[in-house]
Amino acid sequence: MKKIILICPTLIVFSMLVISCGDKKNESKNQIEANIIPVRIAAISSLSLPDTVSATGLVTTENTAQYSFKIGGVINKIFVNEGQFFRKGTVLATLNSTEINAGLSQSGLNVEKAQRDYRRAANLYKDSVYTLEQLQNTKTALDVAQHAKEAVAFNERYSRIYAAADGFVAQKMANEGEVAAPGTPVLLINEAKGNSNYELKVGVTDKEWAAVSPGQKAIVTLDGYPGEHFNASVFRKSQASDKAVGSFQIELKIALNKTHPAVGMFGKAVIQTGKADNVLVIPYDALVEIDGDKAFVFVPAGKNSVKRKPVSISGFDNRGAYIRSGLGITDSIIVSNSAFLNEQSVIKITR
Repeated sequence: MKKIILICPTLIVFSMLVISCGDKKNESKNQIEANIIPVRIAAISSLSLPDTVSATGLVTTENTAQYSFKIGGVINKIFVNEGQFFRKGTVLATLNSTEINAGLSQSGLNVEKAQRDYRRAANLYKDSVYTLEQLQNTKTALDVAQHAKEAVAFNERYSRIYAAADGFVAQKMANEGEVAAPGTPVLLINEAKGNSNYELKVGVTDKEWAAVSPGQKAIVTLDGYPGEHFNASVFRKSQASDKAVGSFQIELKIALNKTHPAVGMFGKAVIQTGKADNVLVIPYDALVEIDGDKAFVFVPAGKNSVKRKPVSISGFDNRGAYIRSGLGITDSIIVSNSAFLNEQSVIKITR
């Protein structure tokens, strides 16, 4: 005799519901696990930046000048060549003196004639032949002639170029036999007493400019003298930026001993500012949404959440990014997958 087993429909429905709920729980669990973002964190380190400023520039001298004749004429002689050193007061160039001497002689003759006229007028005035006005007119003519002679004599002196200081010729801008107009540059010179007036002019940023002060010590190296180091000091700093390059000029006086570098030689300087700067350093990967010196970073907030923080950047180098503000030394920072995070993200910290 066969047994017939009756299955209750209610039991079947209940079993199906249990199986369905189990599947949904597994699916929900898998979805949550898929949305978890694995990240790595790192401690924020503090770094004391070196109290130095590194810069590059060109060798020059403290003063430069363009020597020229006050009056025009034919250049008779140039006594120096490019690169030649000279002493203060040395005659460097002269004009042809024919026309100048003729003008000087003419002015002398005019003075002699005016003197004779004045003496004659004075005698005639005593005899009541000349009026006071006529006497005064001859005296005025004499004064005018004397001042004209002084002007010609002054110009005659500046028909020769004298060295105003010790230095050397950087460039000859005219040659013998050429006609030089008044004020036209003939010699470009650099003043240098021995080699004590040599400088290195370097360009720095505004922050570096603020850290540098006159008198601070520096070490200079020149490409033309490899392996040699020269002591230097900050001599002068500009009060305006160089519009051509957008940097600020710092002038370093170099102690060259017996070395005589060429003007325009490339050099490097390390200036001792004595102002160390403590900054926080984070990896580049931690930064998101960088805009100039502004950016954002993510830090852990609890076990599985994150918080976005704005930071200010002071600079970059091969160590990472220097943070001016926005973080503390005790904070930890997320250094991986930052680009995929927001403040609603669920994270899992990995090692």
